[in-house]
Amino acid sequence: MQQDDLDFWIALTRVSGIGPRRFDLLIQSFGSAREVWEADGVRLSAAGLDRRSVDSLVTTRRKVDPSQEQRHLRAMGGVAIPRGDERYPARLAEIYDPPPVLYVKGELDSPETPAVAIVGTRGATSYGKMAAEQLARGLAAAGVTVVSGLAMGVDAAAHRGALDGGGRTIAVLGNGLDRVYPSHHARLAQQIAEHGALVTEFPLGTKPDATNFPRRNRIISGLTSGTLVVEAGERSGALITAAFAAEQGRDVLAVPGSIFSPASRGTNNLIRDGATPVTSAEDVLAELAPSRVPRQLTVEDILPLDETERALLDVLTAEPLHIDEIARAVSLPMSVVSASLAMMELKGIARQTGGMNYMRGIG
Repeated sequence: MQQDDLDFWIALTRVSGIGPRRFDLLIQSFGSAREVWEADGVRLSAAGLDRRSVDSLVTTRRKVDPSQEQRHLRAMGGVAIPRGDERYPARLAEIYDPPPVLYVKGELDSPETPAVAIVGTRGATSYGKMAAEQLARGLAAAGVTVVSGLAMGVDAAAHRGALDGGGRTIAVLGNGLDRVYPSHHARLAQQIAEHGALVTEFPLGTKPDATNFPRRNRIISGLTSGTLVVEAGERSGALITAAFAAEQGRDVLAVPGSIFSPASRGTNNLIRDGATPVTSAEDVLAELAPSRVPRQLTVEDILPLDETERALLDVLTAEPLHIDEIARAVSLPMSVVSASLAMMELKGIARQTGGMNYMRGIG
């Protein structure tokens, strides 16, 4: 894409009434964003744009200078990434209505990096906040990017947990990059930009209007391979994110909660309807990123066995065997078998049950 055409892509995202699907239709009709921007009302109407949207474009055209859009973004540390650019997230490009332009402050993930959305109610209980933080910390430590919406409650806890875990986190905003909502999350937003990214489809100057957040939720789920709902009431916005995830063919997971807590009715209903129940970061990894599940160390990893000990371990079972039987099975002198079994007892991988009978230990 030509740099100057990106200027016009950005300018078009400022026009009320031109969403992702209408944006694509206009580009197809006119051939470029610049042609759309400069077209008169007759041509715009002929391309299928309704009267209100035509008026909106004309009004925006009087106020916005496309050549200044990227300069304003750079001044506050942001960039515009158009759909089709190699930096545009591959998972997001696959959804039904991906944003034409993403505004980003920070660094997006590489395509192979696993990512999980963690969302939930703004009015989270202590249980919800603790669960979100712990799960995010574990996922981040395993190299999974945690995506959420910077809202109060579960979202903020998830971002903080990911940061505490030394990992990456992405916040998807319902406003422009030049605003932080809620405002008291300014420091958190800064930390996220330093250890991940702030992402939005809304251009600079866009206020956090209530209508923006349901649209924002499709991006949260679209950036990930699965959405984990930690705590949500029956009408929580987090359930919208879960619905988007299901529509996008992504996994839906949920943390079970008390049957007496209104804040857990939504999550419990999700589990009833087929969402995967989650009680640990390992549960999420097993479902969405099996290669990131930490391998449990065995006794043999910690205390390597020699050749004799391995031979004896192959003979030992959960049922006691007399040392004479063991020696015959491995064809080794009794003195060697006795010394090796004593060492294996110290390592915890063999156990004497009395009368010179031995069985496997914890190994």
